Amino acid sequence: MLDPTRKAKITWQCRRGMLELDLVLNPFIQSGLDKLDEQQIQLFETLLEQADPVLYSWLMGSTQPEDEELASLVEHIRRHAAPR
Repeated sequence: MLDPTRKAKITWQCRRGMLELDLVLNPFIQSGLDKLDEQQIQLFETLLEQADPVLYSWLMGSTQPEDEELASLVEHIRRHAAPR
């Protein structure tokens, strides 16, 4: 279980300067964040350190992170955000 203070901090960091990022990240944190293990949460925090244009490029599939674990997490988020 994710500590409520840490979850609140991550949720705040998901509020980005681009609406497109908010539309992908906010649903993910609402229903997917609690399903991540500690390593994935740390990767997610690393992901949130990226600049908006880089994050947008990754989440829209234009480019992908060089780090394989980070790329895997990005794919997980993208699949989660895909219309069902």
